[in-house]
Amino acid sequence: MQNNIILVGLMGAGKSTIGRQLARRLNLTFYDSDKVIEERTGVGIPTIFEIEGEAGFREREEQVIAELTAMPNILLATGGGSVLRETNRQHIKEGGCVIYLRASAEHLFQRIKHDRSRPLMQTSHPLQTLRDLLKMREPLYLEVADLIVPTGKQKVNVILRDIYTKLKQLQEVSHANPPA
Repeated sequence: MQNNIILVGLMGAGKSTIGRQLARRLNLTFYDSDKVIEERTGVGIPTIFEIEGEAGFREREEQVIAELTAMPNILLATGGGSVLRETNRQHIKEGGCVIYLRASAEHLFQRIKHDRSRPLMQTSHPLQTLRDLLKMREPLYLEVADLIVPTGKQKVNVILRDIYTKLKQLQEVSHANPPA
């Protein structure tokens, strides 16, 4: 397994915010798969969805995740729907230690309700959309996760401390039980 950390979770769970700070603390290079896609295309995610649809976006996302998870010493914040494709889940699982940033649909809604840059939230019932997405995607987040960290109402520093403690415990366990 590479010395990478990969964050998964629904939009608004804190993957980019937590990821940037955790990468700094752990001296890893931070990447956000959505930002990499935007930089490469020169347009925002909503524009990609508008022109290519979700399928076109997912193709781009799959390529970026394959590339980034092959790199060493990175912290990767994935897009919320990256786990939908089996290929992505495989790359994510093999790419490093996977942390699922878990929050309820209600907490997520409070964080992103005014953000117009999220194409899947442009519905008449965004909270219900979040509930539906969470119901569909949570089993996939759990499938790839090595660690689960709640990100409800906690402050960023509390979440970072929780992650750091869990990573340290995971490291101690893996050193105590080396693979045969």
